[in-house]
Amino acid sequence: MSRYRHLFSPLRLGPVTVANRIVFSAHLTNYAEDGLPTEQHAAYYATRAAGGTGLIITEEHSVHPTDWPYEKLIHGFSRNAIPGYRRITEAVHRHGVPIFAQINHNGGQASGMFSRLPVWAPSAVADPLFREVPKAVSHAEINEIVAGYAKTAGHCAEGGFDGIELQCSHSSIVRGFLSPATNRRTDDYGGPLANRARLLDEIVRAVRAAIGPGLALGVRLCGDELIEGGITLDECVAVARLVEATGAVDYINTSIGTATSTLYMIEASMAVPPGYALFIPSAIRGAVDLPVVGVGRFKDPLQADRALADGHCDLIGIVRGQIADANFARLARAGATDSIRLCLSCNQECVGRMGLNRWLGCIENPLTGREAIRAAEGSVEPGPDGRDPAGTLILRAPVKPKDVLVVGAGPAGMQAAISAHRAGHRVTVVEAADEPGGQVRLAAVVPGRAEFADLVRNQLAELRALGVAVKTGVRVGVDYVRDHRPDVVVVATGSRPARPWWANSDDLRVATLRAVLDGSASPTGRVVIVDEIGFHHAPSVAELLADRGCQVEVLSPDMQVGQGLGVTLDSEGWNIRAARKGITQTTDSVVLGLDDTGLQVLFHPTGVTTARPFDHVVLAVPEEPDDDLYRTLRDTGEVAVHRIGDCVAPRRAHAAVIDGDRIGRNL
Repeated sequence: MSRYRHLFSPLRLGPVTVANRIVFSAHLTNYAEDGLPTEQHAAYYATRAAGGTGLIITEEHSVHPTDWPYEKLIHGFSRNAIPGYRRITEAVHRHGVPIFAQINHNGGQASGMFSRLPVWAPSAVADPLFREVPKAVSHAEINEIVAGYAKTAGHCAEGGFDGIELQCSHSSIVRGFLSPATNRRTDDYGGPLANRARLLDEIVRAVRAAIGPGLALGVRLCGDELIEGGITLDECVAVARLVEATGAVDYINTSIGTATSTLYMIEASMAVPPGYALFIPSAIRGAVDLPVVGVGRFKDPLQADRALADGHCDLIGIVRGQIADANFARLARAGATDSIRLCLSCNQECVGRMGLNRWLGCIENPLTGREAIRAAEGSVEPGPDGRDPAGTLILRAPVKPKDVLVVGAGPAGMQAAISAHRAGHRVTVVEAADEPGGQVRLAAVVPGRAEFADLVRNQLAELRALGVAVKTGVRVGVDYVRDHRPDVVVVATGSRPARPWWANSDDLRVATLRAVLDGSASPTGRVVIVDEIGFHHAPSVAELLADRGCQVEVLSPDMQVGQGLGVTLDSEGWNIRAARKGITQTTDSVVLGLDDTGLQVLFHPTGVTTARPFDHVVLAVPEEPDDDLYRTLRDTGEVAVHRIGDCVAPRRAHAAVIDGDRIGRNL
């Protein structure tokens, strides 16, 4: 028996029985092409099914041509989607896992950019993100929407899905009707809750009639929109009772926030505590007898099992945890919790890529989003313990095993070692510092970023499972390489701090970001942080120094400080904390020099230059490759040598992991 007895107990959802309570809930992937599901969908979902999840719910399928808010949306209203559905369901069913299709109309939370049609909504209220005034739907158009749901559900049933989930939560025309903030109607679909819930009731009954009793039907509700005048928990509970009263629904799923106003609470980053939305399923479960799904940043099986044991919900939606590790459920069932590649909740390559119209990936799992390509190559995704979903150890023998020396135990070096060992090579990893982890270890010391260190923890756990040791405190030069005689050297020595032209290295008032983080510099008093990177670097150190009592100003040439935090959904939290801690944010400003009067700062929209007095300056500026070893070994020509990660070009952690995996697999 699993140590997580609640998590691994079966449950009936109407006509469907799930083997455990782990749900791979609906989320966008951007894998669709020309409105149709692809082989990538099939491989992606099948990999999680092979990993042991109890239930898969696909991303949304549009029910009507007026609903096309983003390019790579599945057009479920078209029969052309059915062959792709069959490929998905057959791939998942091979592993004995049920799969449901989520169907939806996004309503006013959309644009006519792709459809070239007016956006439909309950009332002519523009969404704050899309800022496009929608058309208030007529009764005839409401009937058309209801028929679209029924038609799409029928397509899904024909495509082999085991159930249907109605998305009525964070981005949906149904939520738009339910919400007093967006429903200003005065007819039978507006006003009292019973009227605002009329569309939901009609859709539920129409979909049940279309799919019959043999498929499960669920409804996903928003527990709190977190906007003024929006849906509150009490109203959500009342809607859940109405849903149950139809007698046509088998379970209720939950959500929090709205996708275009409070998205940062739907896909919360590590700045928000795990389980933050549990109050919603807990309240609904106390009011209805239907099974209820809880969501909200569940990172490990212990958290999930505890939520079930405490009675907050009946099933747990674990999305990012299974994006990071497709074998999450299998490892949890086996009690191998330490082998699970924990999600960082950094949102960089999953949520962040969605915001950039790119396919979904993962900062620490180089296989996420590439499952179909690896399957075509004959590869199977191993877990962090090096085993496939059936528990078999994966070691692919190369044509000729090589002795590989990896220099540097940051994300790039450790991933190269992992991938090279799995390819059958003999790997040695050495690190000059006393601890592995590189800059990730430093980045995790700032307020609210401790979970970023799970990247190091996860890679070390994989290396231990594979029997690869990391030797620390070892400096490598040409003599070391000659003495150890490897066949290949992979240089992953990272980057080193660089200073802009105006920052004299002898000026003790000016410190690099890294010096502040490693403790070799301790700024005090008035501190100006120059942000030329535009990501977590400057905001994180600003909070660190503000907490130490410094008077902090962040200076950025961009339109906002930490401009890249928008796509990872960290901007809102950063701005709230910055205001609370008294951190000044100055944008559109470029440093021109430094003299006795202070920093000379150009406000580039007007061309006005002012002097900014300071006690210390901290440089959050791009670094330069630390590639001396690589160049030296390359020039000797005595050994095959490759460089990866920041040693090639300083980038983010995901690029380092991808570099390491690519080199490790292809030595």
